[in-house]
Amino acid sequence: QVQLAESGGGLVQAGGSLRLSCAASGRTFNTNAMGWFRQAPGKEREFVAAITWTIGTTYYGDSVKGRFTISRDKAKNTVYLQMMSLKPEDTAAYYCATDLGVGWGADLKLAAKYDYWGQGTQVTVSS
Repeated sequence: QVQLAESGGGLVQAGGSLRLSCAASGRTFNTNAMGWFRQAPGKEREFVAAITWTIGTTYYGDSVKGRFTISRDKAKNTVYLQMMSLKPEDTAAYYCATDLGVGWGADLKLAAKYDYWGQGTQVTVSS
């Protein structure tokens, strides 16, 4: 079992920044990658970013490229999502997830690839 705890969400004005954190605990020793997804009301869950745990290769959704940065602290079993130049359309519940299998690239953009999910943290961007 792996437990994921997100933090850092909140209300911010358009153009502002937020940093989300996700701390993993439990059986994390075979983590392949961690990712962030988001879901707005009435919309499907959307891939935001992912990072491979060993090497740190990063992947981003088209809508956040150049504005969001994913990183990880292996010693703390924590993944971060630095969000810059936020837009009202970034408003959503943000979920972190961990993949305990193998794979990289396009596979990591699929929600079905991930084994455990956090409860989510709300990000609201006002115009």
